[in-house]
Amino acid sequence: MENNAVLHIGNVESVRGRVVEIKVSKSKNSPHLLYNGQIVKGISVGNYVKICKGFEELVGKVDEEFIIEDKLISQKDYKQEKAKIKRVLRLSLIGYFENRVFKQGVKELPLIENEAFLLTSEEFSRVHNFIKEINGKPDEELKIGVLSNETGTPIGIGVNSLFASHIGIFGNTGSGKSYTLASLYHKLFNDYSDKSGFKRNAKFLLIDFNGEYSKGTAIFTNKKVFRLNTRLELDKINKQNKLPLGKETLFNVEFLSILADATEKTQKPFLKRTINLFTKVDKKSNSLEYFRGILKNQVESLLLMSDKEKSYQIIDYLEQVIDSNGNVEFKAKFFQELDWQNKNHHFYKKLNPPTRQLKIEEIKKTKVYEKASKYQFPANDIELIIHYLYVQLISDLLINKAKNDHIIPAINKLKSKTIDLQKVIDFNNDVSIFKESNFVVIDLNNTNLVIKKTIPMLIASMEYLHQKIRYEKSQKSLFNLIIDEAHNILSYTSNRESETWKDYRLETFEEIIKEGRKFGVFLTIASQRPSDISDTIISQLHNYFLHRLINNRDIQAVERTISYLDKVSFDALPILPTGSCVLAGLSAQVPVIINIEEIPKKFEPYNKTIRPTDFWGEDDDDVDFTERKSEETTFQAHEELEEDDDLPF
Repeated sequence: MENNAVLHIGNVESVRGRVVEIKVSKSKNSPHLLYNGQIVKGISVGNYVKICKGFEELVGKVDEEFIIEDKLISQKDYKQEKAKIKRVLRLSLIGYFENRVFKQGVKELPLIENEAFLLTSEEFSRVHNFIKEINGKPDEELKIGVLSNETGTPIGIGVNSLFASHIGIFGNTGSGKSYTLASLYHKLFNDYSDKSGFKRNAKFLLIDFNGEYSKGTAIFTNKKVFRLNTRLELDKINKQNKLPLGKETLFNVEFLSILADATEKTQKPFLKRTINLFTKVDKKSNSLEYFRGILKNQVESLLLMSDKEKSYQIIDYLEQVIDSNGNVEFKAKFFQELDWQNKNHHFYKKLNPPTRQLKIEEIKKTKVYEKASKYQFPANDIELIIHYLYVQLISDLLINKAKNDHIIPAINKLKSKTIDLQKVIDFNNDVSIFKESNFVVIDLNNTNLVIKKTIPMLIASMEYLHQKIRYEKSQKSLFNLIIDEAHNILSYTSNRESETWKDYRLETFEEIIKEGRKFGVFLTIASQRPSDISDTIISQLHNYFLHRLINNRDIQAVERTISYLDKVSFDALPILPTGSCVLAGLSAQVPVIINIEEIPKKFEPYNKTIRPTDFWGEDDDDVDFTERKSEETTFQAHEELEEDDDLPF
């Protein structure tokens, strides 16, 4: 142990649990000391102190310092007033040295009068060595920046301890939050993208709400970007920009229930019956002919009914299936051939006497029966599920199992989302989204609110399920879901959605963050409003990069849910400069304030703050009118912004 007198600063005066007070020697009040030919910073708030208790070396971090009057000094023992003032450091124990290695935690507490020392440069480096051993081997280092107050001290963290964990990046707009996210993943891909095992076993999906990472070469050059768009007309959307999710996504009870905002007791059981109907039909060798048979049976049942009100409802629903193009002549043609006899309560053929009810042979010759016999499945699977919903509703009405006014609202909500879903999802293609690259970005910048809420939840659920399957086959598999502006979908305070939708949305992500580690699934979230995000999610994160936070609610949310922060780091949050952040969590042995290392400009996110004065002084001669014309054309292509429709939440 190096108990050098130069580094000695005082003795322990009180011990209150982890909080220790040290009386500083009067000769150690200078801001700098000379030790072994090097200038060493004197003790101050935020510095580390070593307390020697016999052969044990305990380490604490100074939270505050103050002066008090030393009442043990008598009047005759001092000649000046300042002589009776003593300086006291209050620090929190954070760890200890064992076999020259710093370990986090409290092994034991110091005793009164134990000596306290400044750390040597070698001890300081040991405290900030965050590279741990995993399975007997040291982790691989990823350098992310330098200490803020010791700019010559680089900070590196273990690749495994960081990326095999849940990460939270929080900070106000302009604090450097997006840059930190880009920097972490750029450095990872820069080091590993050429390794075949990385390409094969690691998959990364980034949900980009504002288009900051989808443009150019932000983060990584060889990424696959799906630029979803609900602003363009359906026929103008490039199929390559649609998500290839396949039928299994659509024919899913939970997904349909959320889209339809289905009630638990009536509408959700109806959706389950619809999916069962689809499964039954789809298993038949000739599913189209089997479905036509169902329609023909329903036409027969309709034309033999004695309930006028219900029969007219069924006619409306059959029109949605048999004549789904919305041909206004459907009912006209129906009633040209057939009519209702009010006295005897049945349908009759107009060529026959009104009192004579239709026979089965006559029904099979009607035009509506003929249309049912020639029915064709629609090319689009969203329209197909709508047809199945109407057919199931007709079946339920025929046996009095459902009421029209209970079910129709759910179907109408699904129908209202049909066009939007067609624009962003390719239901006829179920190829993996990771086919072209193991780094995929989903750009939601040009989508409406419905899609912004739906797609992240949908893709997270589907890929979580796929990763479970991959992990069963190979425990080498890793899936990292990255969500920028995460408050958009992880908020628990939204008033624009139903409780059903909100609960399902939060449960989806809370399951990922609580159980995902067992299946190689890890979550990275970045947000400027941690106070809006579920406490369960924030508290389950393993590593935090905390940039400047000014709002009191956000600061309180951090204090309430993050146990790794010390008082000095917490107090620094409102005054951190841009690009600096507090690193805390399992990857860091102690909370530290670091400056994130710069990355090449071409890999930075596209979120720079505009400098208006750079353009306000332009003359007409300086303006590129070709570029302006291009911008006008682009604007015209996007000018039809959607209003907020009836949301599914």
